[in-house]
Amino acid sequence: MSRLTPFRALRPAPPVAPEVSSVPYDVVSADEARVLAQGHPLSFLRVTRSEIELPAGTDPYSAAVYQRARANFERLKREAPLETDSEPTLYLYRLRMGDHVQTGVAGAFSVDEYESDGIKKHEKTRRAKEDDRTRHIVELRAQTGVVFLTYRASRDVDAVVERVAAGAPLYDFVAGDGVAHTVWRAGDRDRDALVAAFATVPALYIADGHHRAASAWRARGELGGGAAGHPPAPGAGDFNTFLAVAFPHDQMQILPYHRVVRDLGLRDAAALRAELERRFAPVADAPQPSVPGRFSIYLERRWTTHVLPVPASGSAVARLDCALLQELVLGPLLGIDDPRTDPRIDFVGGIRGTAELERRVDSGRAAIAFALHPVTVGDLLAVSDAGEVMPPKSTWFEPKLRDGLLIHEI
Repeated sequence: MSRLTPFRALRPAPPVAPEVSSVPYDVVSADEARVLAQGHPLSFLRVTRSEIELPAGTDPYSAAVYQRARANFERLKREAPLETDSEPTLYLYRLRMGDHVQTGVAGAFSVDEYESDGIKKHEKTRRAKEDDRTRHIVELRAQTGVVFLTYRASRDVDAVVERVAAGAPLYDFVAGDGVAHTVWRAGDRDRDALVAAFATVPALYIADGHHRAASAWRARGELGGGAAGHPPAPGAGDFNTFLAVAFPHDQMQILPYHRVVRDLGLRDAAALRAELERRFAPVADAPQPSVPGRFSIYLERRWTTHVLPVPASGSAVARLDCALLQELVLGPLLGIDDPRTDPRIDFVGGIRGTAELERRVDSGRAAIAFALHPVTVGDLLAVSDAGEVMPPKSTWFEPKLRDGLLIHEI
């Protein structure tokens, strides 16, 4: 079963929701966040990336950053204002990007299930990023980052979602990037029906937000679940749940995650291209590979596409294009032995497209770019079910949830 818990959300008053909400804290740099927040005093980036209000060069992990986040959070509560629901409830959160639509259930999910792997993972977390968001949660006494979950689609859940979404929404606006965000509150009957329906869902999977979930788990340990000296915030939930939106697997959209490499090591461009053509059959294709089992390279202002030898058997991870590229190309030909730590490699999310790869190579910031076909939701579920870990930067989920619309105080 999957435990779904109603909670009393702290959220912006409907008229100011578009102005308060912001992109997730971890998809923009400090410079990008500063530009987005300019002229928007209620932007939630002032809470999640509070270093943008401090002098340039401020250590983003300094005490001053978390203190400013707390002060900005309290100011936002007063000035936006932010409101707390009178009763614990659940919400629907719909994302629309072009023709793509997905509707998820927003609520509080079990930290115990996360700890016991009842909520399945496919990614390793980095300690520094965990430290940052754990400290943010502890300082604010609130979970402000939303975990993105998925589950194998359930007719029982779908039926309740359809009923709730037929009503009037709480929020309904289009953000600056063109993505529409619509949120509904579930009434008492539908709230209870969603809890019951999720109890029949065999497993939940983290799609995006491994660090947010890990930080909620660590914050519970640091705060002691309401131990002396840490009384629950007024109207708060508890330390045993974390804020998330769960989407059915058949509505998810994954875009590719590409790679760029700063230099060619000891090879020159002509020799590397010749070696790639010798090892991997070249085929006619677009810069973005049209099917799995292919990768495209951008080298000296020219795209070529090559076929990967996908093994007929092996682990779920070993058959992924990104894993094969690492094993057969990036490691042996370019000396990128550990893509998690090697400073010569960088990753470009699919929403930026292959034009960003061309820009980086043409500008000299990178010597070569690799474009991949996206992994599928089925790949993610298979890897998670097998207890395996995907290579770094394997999935880019789009569209993304906004920060600041639903907040879980603890």
